[in-house]
Amino acid sequence: MTEEIDAIGLICPLPVLKLRKRMKPLPAGARVRLLATDPAAVIDVPHFCAEAGHTLIESTDSNGMLVFVVEKTA
Repeated sequence: MTEEIDAIGLICPLPVLKLRKRMKPLPAGARVRLLATDPAAVIDVPHFCAEAGHTLIESTDSNGMLVFVVEKTA
């Protein structure tokens, strides 16, 4: 099951902060889809995943609508 975070219209660092908060209580293997419009999220989300040890499954940009799917590890 994939949870979804609507961070459309929020600016840095709020999309990543919402992602971090949602991921924390989830079990390993859970996935979260983050929707964002902040161009900085293209840098911030992969950096967050690398630092926290999560896996970035998908990253797409469709006319400024950014979609990230992150899987929690351990």
